[in-house]
Amino acid sequence: MRTGKCPVDEGGNRFAAEANRMIREQLVGAGRNITNARVLAVMEKVPRHEFVPEEYRDRAYEDRALPIGYEQTISQPYIVAFMTEQLDPQPTDRVLEIGTGSGYQAAVLARLVAEVYTIEIIEPLARRAEADLKRLGYTNIRVRAGDGSQGWPEAAPFDAVIVTCAPEKVPQPLVEQLKDGGRMIIPIGPLGEQELVLLRKQGGKLEKHDVLPVRFVPMTGGAQC
Repeated sequence: MRTGKCPVDEGGNRFAAEANRMIREQLVGAGRNITNARVLAVMEKVPRHEFVPEEYRDRAYEDRALPIGYEQTISQPYIVAFMTEQLDPQPTDRVLEIGTGSGYQAAVLARLVAEVYTIEIIEPLARRAEADLKRLGYTNIRVRAGDGSQGWPEAAPFDAVIVTCAPEKVPQPLVEQLKDGGRMIIPIGPLGEQELVLLRKQGGKLEKHDVLPVRFVPMTGGAQC
């Protein structure tokens, strides 16, 4: 197992049954068909309850998004698993995440790739996620408070980019910071009309595939311009 990829679940076995049920009923069953064995294993191991506010911990493994403060949410488990599977993370990948939120998606990715760079525009959320990830033993995640639409240029290029907030169009800096041959999963469009799209960069051009209607919080910062 890779260094820094085995954080201690401070809740012990309290939530083990809920995590197992989440895998069976929300990811594999119910017609959702998440099939990537690595993704399923990580979704079961990462302690989702550690990334939600105390008052929601008993609901952490339910099939829903939950509030994390500042009018933001942690995505439902299925959406996290689906986006991760679509991104096809590889053990040597360096991944950029836009929209750290609680840090849960970054934690899932950190068990699957070499390095995760994650940006959150709401500074208190960024600092809380950074503290939680450090407390849980993740050593291959770097957190930055800032405008995610501008990416992380000094750390580029990235093998993959995952965006968990919705701009109306793909920010050009993210395209420029994606390696040729790289993948990006991103929700695009105004609230109520969003589509999750998978982009592949080939020869400097983007191949676009619509994959799922979704509902994400809008991207703020430079993406509003």
